[in-house]
Amino acid sequence: MLTFKHATKSIELIERFLSQVDQGVLVFQEGVKCYLAENHQSFSDNLRTLSTLETDADIVKRKIENLLYTRSLMPQLRGDIMRLLEDIDNIIDMAKSSLYQFDVEVPYIPAELHADFIKLTEVSVAAVETVIPVARAYFRDPESIKEKIHRVYFYEKEVDKIAMTLKRKVFQEMTNLKLSEKFHLRYFTLHIESLSDSAEKVADLLSIMAIKRTL
Repeated sequence: MLTFKHATKSIELIERFLSQVDQGVLVFQEGVKCYLAENHQSFSDNLRTLSTLETDADIVKRKIENLLYTRSLMPQLRGDIMRLLEDIDNIIDMAKSSLYQFDVEVPYIPAELHADFIKLTEVSVAAVETVIPVARAYFRDPESIKEKIHRVYFYEKEVDKIAMTLKRKVFQEMTNLKLSEKFHLRYFTLHIESLSDSAEKVADLLSIMAIKRTL
């Protein structure tokens, strides 16, 4: 039976889940900075923290899904909410996977590119940080989504610009690098870009979900 208690519990779990994802991408950002600074201990700490956050987020997501089904909460919206949770969960999954790739593949990133990679990471993470409040608003104040969501698209486009400039620099200006090293740098650029792309995907879904709620 649907009760206020169960509805409140599901919202609390969703808030917790969103906070874990938000914290996860911030840890990812710090992890990239620590890698570039060759701060190995802090980088390892970031890996462990992000792994724990990703695991905890999965556990909370399953609890939310269980509540939605067993208590028949928001049946008309359940499919969209499940998809939303999955797409948001994918963000922290990608962040963890990307940071582990730094640990496994140990890419060589020249010092002159450090500022570019830091900027790329910061703006890509900003896209995620911006979409999280939009997701919160869907459950608290869906009418405010329209005025919040444009910032996600702004950051995603900025990431595209920064990434393109970085790749041009690597392939057209850095003649001292081997072609294999250039490909490796492009690969890690794409890893970081993927966070903002995922944030854009969530924003697109939230736009549709918000329209459905107002119909």
